[in-house]
Amino acid sequence: MLALGAVLVPLQAQKWELKYFYDQDKSTLIFTDIQFPSAQRGVAVGNVIEGRRQDPVSLVTSDGGETWERLPLKETPLSLFFLNETAGWLVTTKGLWKTSEAGKNWTKLPKVPADILRVYFVDEDNGWAVGTKKTVLETHDGAKTWKPVPAAAEPPGNRDYSAYTWIAFATPRFGLISGWNIPPRRWDNDLPDWMDPASALYRADLPHLSYTVRTNDGGKTWTSNSASLFGEVARVRFNPDGKGLGLAVYSQAFRYPSEVYRIDWHTGKSLAIYKDSKFAVSDIWLAPDGTAYLAGTVSHARLRDVIPGKVQVLMSRDYQTWTPVPVDYRAEARKLTLAAVDPQHMWIATDSGMILKLKLAPHPAN
Repeated sequence: MLALGAVLVPLQAQKWELKYFYDQDKSTLIFTDIQFPSAQRGVAVGNVIEGRRQDPVSLVTSDGGETWERLPLKETPLSLFFLNETAGWLVTTKGLWKTSEAGKNWTKLPKVPADILRVYFVDEDNGWAVGTKKTVLETHDGAKTWKPVPAAAEPPGNRDYSAYTWIAFATPRFGLISGWNIPPRRWDNDLPDWMDPASALYRADLPHLSYTVRTNDGGKTWTSNSASLFGEVARVRFNPDGKGLGLAVYSQAFRYPSEVYRIDWHTGKSLAIYKDSKFAVSDIWLAPDGTAYLAGTVSHARLRDVIPGKVQVLMSRDYQTWTPVPVDYRAEARKLTLAAVDPQHMWIATDSGMILKLKLAPHPAN
C-alpha cells in the first residue's frame, strides 16, 4: 500500500514480516512495550484480556524475534528499559521489577515512593523514574532508594493533572524528560469514545502546558521549562551529533492525529517535518545516519482510536521524501511500539497481539 503523499526513492528492499500473532476467538493480547537490548534478545510485555479478566504476560526471544516464549507476569506491565542484554527493568501499575536474565525472570524492587510510568538507567546503580503528579525521581544505589528531582515540580499547573512520561539521553551528559499538564474540561465524561462518538469528534482540542526538564551534566542538575501547546509529546529520539526527532499526538477532534518534528538538541530549535490526516504515527526511530522511521496506522475513519487501521511504516533520509516500507497485509492495530538496535534489526509490537520484524533483502550477487 502506497503511503499518502509518499514518493518512492531507491532503497535496499525491505519488508515487515509477521513473526508472532495472538489469534484467539475469545481473548486479545495488547502489547504495551517491546525492547531489544541486542539483535538476538528481546522482550515484549502486555495483557491478555478476556471479558473483564486481564492476565499480564511477557514474551521473550533469544533468536532475534523468530520464535517467542510466553511467560506470565505478576503485575500489569506499563513499560520496559534495558541497559544491556541481561539487565532490564519493568515498570508495572504496582511497582518496579528487575531482570538479570533478559526477561526470563523478574525480581520486585523496593517500593518506589510514587506512581511511576517509565525508568531510564545509565548503569545498574544510577537512573531516573518519571510518573504522575510531576514526579521525577533519581536513584544512585540501584533503585533501593529514591529522591525527587526538585526542578520537575517547578512548572506551573496543578500536579494532580500533570505527568512526566518520557526520558531520552543524547549523550551521557545531555538528557531530556518530557511531560504535560492537562486539566479536565467541562465536557469531559466517563464514557469511552466508542460509546459517545459525537462528543469525541466535536469537542474542541484546547492547548495545554507541555513540560520539559533538561540536564547538561549527566543529571547532576536539571532545569525545567513549560509552554502552551496542542497535543502531547509522546516520543523523543536523539543522536549524539545533535539530530533529534519528536512526536506529538493529538486528540480525536484535531485535524491531524500526529505530527513529527526535527529537533536540534544543541540549539533547542524544532521544525515540523511530517503530518497526515490519514496516518496516525505511534512511534518514531532515528538511525545513526539520520534516517527517520515513522510507524503507525492508516485509518479513514474519523474516530481513529476505535477502529483498527492498517499498520504502515515510512522512512526518509532528507525528511521531505517519505517512502513506505511494505508491511504484512494482516497487520492492523490502533497503536504500536517500535524497538530497534540498528537499521538492520527492527521490530514492531501492536495492541492487536502482533509482533513484526524488518527483513532486509540480500544484495544481488555481482
